Amino acid sequence: MKATNRFRIALMAMLPLAGLCTMAQDQKTDEKKNEDTKVVKEPKIVEKSIVDEVIWVVGDEAILKSDVEEARLQAEQEGTRWNGDPDCVIPEQIAVQKLFLHQAAIDSIEVTESEIMQEVEAQINYWTQMVGSKEKLEEYKKQSIAQMRNELHDTMRDRKMAEEMRKELVKDIAVTPAEVRRFFKDLPEDSIPYVPTEVEVQIITQTPKIEQEEINRVKEQLREFTDRVTKGETQFSTLARLYSEDPGSARQGGELGYSGRGTLDPAFANVAFNLTSPNKVSKIVESEFGFHIIQLIDKRGDKINCRHILLKPVVSDSSITKSLARLDSIRTDIINGKFNFDEGATYISDDKDTRANKGLMANAKDMSRTSRFKMDELPPEVAMAIDTLKIGSISAPFQMINKRGKTVCAIAKLKNRVEGHKATITEDFQVMKAVVENKRRMEKLHQWVCDKIKATYVRINDRYRDCKFEYQGWVR
Repeated sequence: MKATNRFRIALMAMLPLAGLCTMAQDQKTDEKKNEDTKVVKEPKIVEKSIVDEVIWVVGDEAILKSDVEEARLQAEQEGTRWNGDPDCVIPEQIAVQKLFLHQAAIDSIEVTESEIMQEVEAQINYWTQMVGSKEKLEEYKKQSIAQMRNELHDTMRDRKMAEEMRKELVKDIAVTPAEVRRFFKDLPEDSIPYVPTEVEVQIITQTPKIEQEEINRVKEQLREFTDRVTKGETQFSTLARLYSEDPGSARQGGELGYSGRGTLDPAFANVAFNLTSPNKVSKIVESEFGFHIIQLIDKRGDKINCRHILLKPVVSDSSITKSLARLDSIRTDIINGKFNFDEGATYISDDKDTRANKGLMANAKDMSRTSRFKMDELPPEVAMAIDTLKIGSISAPFQMINKRGKTVCAIAKLKNRVEGHKATITEDFQVMKAVVENKRRMEKLHQWVCDKIKATYVRINDRYRDCKFEYQGWVR
């Protein structure tokens, strides 16, 4: 794995592991900052300033000096602050990430391509919100959005696997009401948590229709690829590298690696697992990501290794306009009393994640689910739409990118808003319960890391031996 990818893995892992860093950018001074730091952000200058040197070894994995230097540079550019000396904090967090990933491999933890792409799109949407637009983001990163997706894929896969491993380790932790009350009672007044403003939001979405002409164009291109492979004019892997719109597998010639049926899109899996000859190309398959053709590489037990080429039809501006108009009409009907928002979300909305719950959005955090969101936890487009609404009001139609990376149109209703306040045991029992459960989880994960360090080969460069590490056992 390249150094740039390794440092991103470390950087992304630090957020959920210890809350050590936060991104802070003043949008009003973005342009000035970009101008002032252009020289610093030039990739060539970064490469010249970093000399590779193995500084830590964890198990059979090396951590390079360049990993730490690049993570630190990225932090400085994005306003990230480390809780401690970055030269000590960063390599330790990279090492901890490697411990979780190693255990995930042992325990056969798997994540789906859908989950990975959701993480990729969420990260790009977050960056876009910070700088103001995708155009500004591309200028700031000196990369296209496609290149960012490509680079983020492996980072997000490892981040998600580590996250799932942590969930597995603490899945059995639970606390009783008595424990919560006792914990709250013993808290000093100045330690009682402040509950930020939280909202509950319902949503109705409409997916813009893709014109048949665009679908035909994509299918015709895939048929042409199949024909070229069948005639021996070119290799499937070559076409995947050149044309596939799956950033994670394209650079691997379309190869997905050994995957279980449950980790793949159902429609994709049904076709892939029925392939019997590596010399043949599958029929065109439509999944939630777009259209594919698949080539078998190997089968091993209940897993399959295959290549694929993904093409995504482009949604036209006219289709988006029609969907926005449709939602505007729905909003008007709800306001006029023809039906209510709950009914619209249940019977009209395309959002399969919320329509069974009357459009109510669910927030999966701290290994639990709640209907309450802090404003910065909402998709940025939704947060902007409901920011100034009164409780019970419905937003104007807006366009957004959903968790699957698809363009959808939506209207949102502010169901409830709870203003920020000091937590009370009667009003915020679930908040306090989550605090106690999270404390227990963090204690167990901390102990697991310390135990894992003791059982893992670790070698550290002498200059790190005086570091104040979060976890004991690195220095031997």
